[in-house]
Amino acid sequence: MEEDKSKSDQKHSHSKSDSQQHGDVDNKKKDSDKSKHKHEQKDHQHHDHTEHHQMMIKDFRLRFWISLIITIPILLLSPMVQELLGFEFTLSESIDKYILFGLSTIVFFYGGWPFLKGLVDELKDKQPGMMTLIAVAITVAWGYSTATTFGLEGSSFFWELATLVDIMLLGHWIEMKSVLGASQSLQELVKLMPSEAHLLKNGDTVDVKLDELKEDDQVVVRPGEKIPVDGVITDGESNVNESMVTGEAKPVKKTKDSKVIGGTINGNGSLTIKVEQVGENAYLNKVINMVRDAQSVKSKTQNLADKIAFWLTIVALSVGFATLAAWLFVGKEFSFAMERMASVMVITCPHALGLAVPLVVAISTSVSAQRGLLIRNRTAFENSRKITMMVFDKTGTLTKGNFGVTRMGSFVDNLDDNDILRYAGALESKSEHPLAMGIMAKVEEAEIELPQVENFNAITGKGIEGDVEGEHVKVVSPGYIKDKNLDIPDNAYKSEAETVVFVLIGEKLVGFIAMSDEIRKASYNAIKTLKENNIKCVMMTGDNETVAKSVSDELGLDDYYAGLLPDQKLEKIKEFQEKGEFVAMTGDGINDAPALATADVGIAIGSGTDVAAETADIILVNSNPEDIATLILFGKATYRKMIQNFIWATGYNVVAIPLAAGVLYSAGILISPAMGAVLMSLSTVIVALNAQLLKRKMRKVEEEH
Repeated sequence: MEEDKSKSDQKHSHSKSDSQQHGDVDNKKKDSDKSKHKHEQKDHQHHDHTEHHQMMIKDFRLRFWISLIITIPILLLSPMVQELLGFEFTLSESIDKYILFGLSTIVFFYGGWPFLKGLVDELKDKQPGMMTLIAVAITVAWGYSTATTFGLEGSSFFWELATLVDIMLLGHWIEMKSVLGASQSLQELVKLMPSEAHLLKNGDTVDVKLDELKEDDQVVVRPGEKIPVDGVITDGESNVNESMVTGEAKPVKKTKDSKVIGGTINGNGSLTIKVEQVGENAYLNKVINMVRDAQSVKSKTQNLADKIAFWLTIVALSVGFATLAAWLFVGKEFSFAMERMASVMVITCPHALGLAVPLVVAISTSVSAQRGLLIRNRTAFENSRKITMMVFDKTGTLTKGNFGVTRMGSFVDNLDDNDILRYAGALESKSEHPLAMGIMAKVEEAEIELPQVENFNAITGKGIEGDVEGEHVKVVSPGYIKDKNLDIPDNAYKSEAETVVFVLIGEKLVGFIAMSDEIRKASYNAIKTLKENNIKCVMMTGDNETVAKSVSDELGLDDYYAGLLPDQKLEKIKEFQEKGEFVAMTGDGINDAPALATADVGIAIGSGTDVAAETADIILVNSNPEDIATLILFGKATYRKMIQNFIWATGYNVVAIPLAAGVLYSAGILISPAMGAVLMSLSTVIVALNAQLLKRKMRKVEEEH
């Protein structure tokens, strides 16, 4: 088959490359050291960034509480507050205003410092934003109130200044906690990997740090411990919990020669594992780096948010100063005009807009990673909502990629299907033929205990034979049956894609076993869900026409293309795109690499350390086609959540800005700076809560599909 040949050639090429690399040990070591240094530097930078973020949260929290305490006497001494609440409190009319000035100045410089510093930083970068808006608003409020304290006509609004600073500090504190909390899953992934391993050395175990392990070392993992490395079991068997990596809740049985992933949890058996991947090459570290990279790369949608925030800043400053000029022009006192300008600037602050996309991005990326969907390209994930055609590779994607038993049956009344499998399995246990592996896998799955075989013999080109439980049993090809002129019941053949072997006792035909590259059970639901969402489902394969048609008909695909080489798959993708289709390609990431890179959205299927499809935008850890449907539905939900946050973050400005400017002043409706701060912070909190609802949406998508 062309597809298998292509994969084989790829594998051979890879092996040859590896052997060439072994020829230059010094260069390999140098590259390894460089890679290790780069990885350690990346980890260090991430660690420093997290610590810095936590320090900033503590700083905002401290500034908020201190400013809030100072605000209490400011409120008590403010005539407007006393009038609103109907009480009188004064120390001395001559000194009250100076106490207000002194306390408000502390709040302005101490509580407002992050915003004043942010103003300078944004102007240096020539990117005025929300810090600029807040800083200008509180500076205008403090400057004007200070002037009225020392002789300028008008009423101060120190209490508005203080409450504005308090609420903005609180809003930033909540925002930063939300952002940090949204990316905690990355830290949880880091925690999955143990720090030490039990190295097997001269028959004894020695506890060593993970970075001391080398390829081909042997490590022992005791019951209940975390597996420290990616590797292959050389001794022992156990059930391993891989849910933290693949999302599969059921523990997976692992025996000799089974691959294991570092960070997963060993069950009740003791395992000896040969180390294959450690350090940066380990699967879990690849996952961590993918999540980290996805969270740090801004998507097109995020860039759109930045542009909106920039223009909203320009609008805020322009409208603010225009409001000041307009009220002065119509003859209003300077204090009133100044208050209107401050209100406009606070209301227009794009704080919630700046939070709208980053939170959704962080949450969707981390939630996806926890469920085995590794998003390497944010834009591709967001664009998954546009997909009109899903193109599947066959082998290893829609099918399991191995030759296994699909059907079996008995032709006689005194034997059932398991009896047929037991007789065949007994003989095949002595054979090294590829078909034998499929039958033995089915025997293991069915947990059938096999009887002993005597006088085993290979029938050249036709099958095998031997004595089982006193009966002479044969497992033979259709050619043998034809030579013996035996009649084959109609139910033996279902599809031309199947290979059928027959079981004889003596010379009597008693049953059959049909084998093929088995279609994954999950493929049926995946195709159904995609078609329900009006997405065309097409298969491209290097396999032959007969097999391709069989799989296509079985799954109810819209179309299929057989006998394609990798470059032909790529050309087909281009052809679909030229016809106006928004194409997603799903494959194993090896011979499908060109098509994956060309597709609008490339999705690689692979589990364990096979997650290495550098050309794919998205990787499905748990090789489950149903995850593709989940991915697309979650991508749509993520985009909708972003748009909801955009609408909320900007929409309320359409109503609030005119009110802050005083358009309805004649009707007695005004928004003060303090009320503006309340509305702004409320908008920020709503955006944060709305983003958190993505987690619930993901659970709902999983339950439905």
